[in-house]
Amino acid sequence: MRLISLLKSIAERFPKIALTYRLVRDGWQAFDKPEETPLGFKFVGNRAMRQGAFEPEETEIVLRLLQSVDVFLNAGANIGYYCCIALSRNKPVVAFEPMALNLQCLLVNVKANNWESMLEAFPLALSNKVGIVEMYGSGTGASLVKGWAGTSEQNATLVPTSTLDIVLGARFQGRRCLILVDIEGAEKQMLEGASTFLCFEPKPIWMVEISVSEHQPQGTKVNANLLETFQIFWARGYEAWTANKQCRQVHPEELEAIVTSGNDTLHTHNFLFMEKGSQADLLGA
Repeated sequence: MRLISLLKSIAERFPKIALTYRLVRDGWQAFDKPEETPLGFKFVGNRAMRQGAFEPEETEIVLRLLQSVDVFLNAGANIGYYCCIALSRNKPVVAFEPMALNLQCLLVNVKANNWESMLEAFPLALSNKVGIVEMYGSGTGASLVKGWAGTSEQNATLVPTSTLDIVLGARFQGRRCLILVDIEGAEKQMLEGASTFLCFEPKPIWMVEISVSEHQPQGTKVNANLLETFQIFWARGYEAWTANKQCRQVHPEELEAIVTSGNDTLHTHNFLFMEKGSQADLLGA
């Protein structure tokens, strides 16, 4: 414990040294030898991902949904775990990942399985405008939100941003898309830049990580954008469901109660947004 306290003290006093250490630590995994995973593809990076133990409920849902779609899009693709799952099911993938080290590992993982021709990768963060912003943290927890998960403002990297509509426009209109969004608190802004995609026919299936109370900046008990993020979908004819074993529907009244009381009754941070009435067909419920 004393050693950990000492290291934290050093990191606080010398943030540039700490940042350099994290960059070296996170970047080194790109040089590892890809290992065969239980999911049938080679992979480097996160141990739980390599062992097939990463987000088991979410992984199962993605595998089921991939059977019903033509293309997979991943905002916040990180090192490519879900991209590789989709590619292993012969689905073309469009990935967005602004962190250079994450993107390098993603590309290593795709190349290790000879899937280069099936992937489009964009080195940027999706938001509601074109620009350059600071991204805080690294690895799977990097966020555009200042103070996210207690990350120091000193641990920041500049990344480019654009919108989903600008980058892809109406290109996938008429094709069934599965869009997985894992961007650590910036979901509302990303959706504000995806108006075209939200109104596609058929409607895309969205699986979005939306933290209710976890990882919020200091002083924030409940996600300030929680209700507005869900309302973006509801206003366009989607239903919301929890992306877990229960897979239960989420209604506006429950979210309003959570915002008012601060009591999280959802007990998950992953949600599915699907066209009204399509849940049974898509998930076999």
